[in-house]
Amino acid sequence: MRIVRMTDADGMLDPQILITRLGGIARGTSLQEFGVSRMRLSKATRDGEIQRLRPGVFATDFAHPAELDAARHGGPLTCAAALRRHDVWVLAPEESPPHVWIGRRGRAHRHPGCRCVSHYFRGATTFGVVDVVTALIHLHHCEGDESFFASLESALKLRLISDASRRRIREALPAHARWLVDLARDDADSGLESLLRLRMHQLGIRLDCQIRIDGVGRVDFVVGGRLIIEADGKENHDGKTMMHKDHVRDAAASALGYETLRFDYEQIIHDWPTVQAAILAALARLPQHA
Repeated sequence: MRIVRMTDADGMLDPQILITRLGGIARGTSLQEFGVSRMRLSKATRDGEIQRLRPGVFATDFAHPAELDAARHGGPLTCAAALRRHDVWVLAPEESPPHVWIGRRGRAHRHPGCRCVSHYFRGATTFGVVDVVTALIHLHHCEGDESFFASLESALKLRLISDASRRRIREALPAHARWLVDLARDDADSGLESLLRLRMHQLGIRLDCQIRIDGVGRVDFVVGGRLIIEADGKENHDGKTMMHKDHVRDAAASALGYETLRFDYEQIIHDWPTVQAAILAALARLPQHA
């Protein structure tokens, strides 16, 4: 077992190592509970071993820049910014301002270049980034059903949520939104698929998800036994090679009697009325929907 030395050459607790062990950011009061004096913190700051983010809050240079800004503001990253740090798909664009959980009794601190959005949800805050469950609960309060649902299905796909955590999320939502947790699946390949399925569900249209068709492969959705719907995310369908594979699959599906509708990120996110109209028109052409 590797033993990490927590003291410096003088036998005093090393603030840099201690802060690193505490997650990269810590309050001075917490460090003092471990025996680090104010004098030692001041010396470590002067020597460039640690940085003082604001009065009473210290960090190492190894902490993530977004988490440092959140700590300067008054708490940990939450909502989409936190979920992105956990590799969960989020609807909000990357350039969106970071959301920071201040807590009911906390205070927001403006800092140079501050773009932070403050959240005063109840609970005890720390620093860094909140866990996936907390971030999802906050996200629903902040951005609503669609953002929450897409991120929830992404987290389920990544196996980041246990059954107990799923129940905790459901109980934390308003009663009118709990059905979203019941509808969520763990096999959506992208947030675009989640959004499309949610919107179709709200129109009363049932989609068969992740269906394998002989000679075609696995497709995102099949409706009415004959209409294939594909949601093409940016990360999976850029480039001529992938486009060629998509055309080959679509041709094979057509030979088997399927019609394929393929929508990209921009269409689903920014031009949904056109997407909806195309799907409804295709469904009307199916014999059972005529």
